[in-house]
Amino acid sequence: MLLEGKTAIISGAAGPRGIGFATAKLFAAQGAKVAIVDIDGAAAETAAAELGRHHLGLACDVTDRTSCGRAVDAVTAQFGRIDILINNAGVTQPAKVVDIVEADWDRLMDVNLKGVLYLSQATIPVMQGQKAGAIACMSSVSAQRGGGILGGPHYSAAKAGVLGLARAMARELGPDGIRVNCVTPGLIQTDINAGKISDESRGKILEGIPLNRLGVPEDVARIFLFLASELSGYVTGATIDVNGGMLIH
Repeated sequence: MLLEGKTAIISGAAGPRGIGFATAKLFAAQGAKVAIVDIDGAAAETAAAELGRHHLGLACDVTDRTSCGRAVDAVTAQFGRIDILINNAGVTQPAKVVDIVEADWDRLMDVNLKGVLYLSQATIPVMQGQKAGAIACMSSVSAQRGGGILGGPHYSAAKAGVLGLARAMARELGPDGIRVNCVTPGLIQTDINAGKISDESRGKILEGIPLNRLGVPEDVARIFLFLASELSGYVTGATIDVNGGMLIH
């Protein structure tokens, strides 16, 4: 098993049909002890229980530095170490650039970008003490192609910020044995976009995807597994596309 003896934190992983929970299930199947952290603490506990009795579900608001610190403290108290952090928590919103108001801009920046910073800041000292760790951050194809799918320009901007932050972290933390990488999914079928794509729109989207299908959460989870494991032991600062060829560059 690729993650035997490892401990992983996955944020925003309580939703049963989301990328985070698909990743949690795959990590658990590969031998990891998983801590699911989510704004919905009860849902996080339920999701962790579904993985098995050796896993942990915790309430955590990634936009609050204190909440992130408490979650990391709880994980280290339970498991003694943190080997993997998957910064998966995120929100989106469709909007035209002229319609974005301050509250919406702040919310998307806070969850999608500040959340990556805060949870990473809480976790990094643990990994530095171990002289080893793997961090993978959720960005989006929207950051690379300038939106044009479901999220508005503020979503694209936040996810582009994740790419820059992760690359800078990779450069800074490499000497500590900590790898930092990004995943940029295309259109993945989750609850976030359920019912928001008409049959006509789906057909047009598929015309631009060489593999001729939308993604599923497991497609992204397998890439997170690669980045979390020693299979990618010499990979840091990388961005891996999971989009079926929607964007080839």
